[in-house]
Amino acid sequence: MTEFIVLPGIGGSGNSHWQTFWQQANPAMRRFEPANWEAPDFKNWLAALELAVATAQAPPLLIAHSLSCLLVAHWQKVSRLPVKGAFLAAVPDPSSPVFPTNAEDFATAPRERFRFPSLIVASTNDPYGSLDYAKARAVQWGCQLHVAGALGHINGAGNLGAWPDGRALLEDFATACP
Repeated sequence: MTEFIVLPGIGGSGNSHWQTFWQQANPAMRRFEPANWEAPDFKNWLAALELAVATAQAPPLLIAHSLSCLLVAHWQKVSRLPVKGAFLAAVPDPSSPVFPTNAEDFATAPRERFRFPSLIVASTNDPYGSLDYAKARAVQWGCQLHVAGALGHINGAGNLGAWPDGRALLEDFATACP
């Protein structure tokens, strides 16, 4: 059975977010635990991800949203811990005028290929990251890309509920990962 680590963005993916629904429905999913969801501290978030992966029983699959997609890009370069893969939804563009100023330490994400399989899920109307930006990151990081349509920032505000289409994507991706 695959273990999953849920990596929300700023705010921690509240009660109406698909990550929360997925975690509640699957006991193999657990959330990483940085010190503060509202004021992201890069070093703390990096250490929290390292701890979450280190305490996994087997290489986990990462499920990242928004800012945590950039976190995964940084983490995979500095850590050697094994993961099965990374599912990255709504990669934000740090050059966007709406990118949070309190997250600037995350902004210069590495451009190298990931060392594990990954899938970027992008929206055609994400205010935090354009489709062109997601396509460029997919090429740089060596990720598969799935364009999910006009889903905004793929978060709770988009009224996706448990986002069954995303869950199907995750299941297919997890099955394809070695």
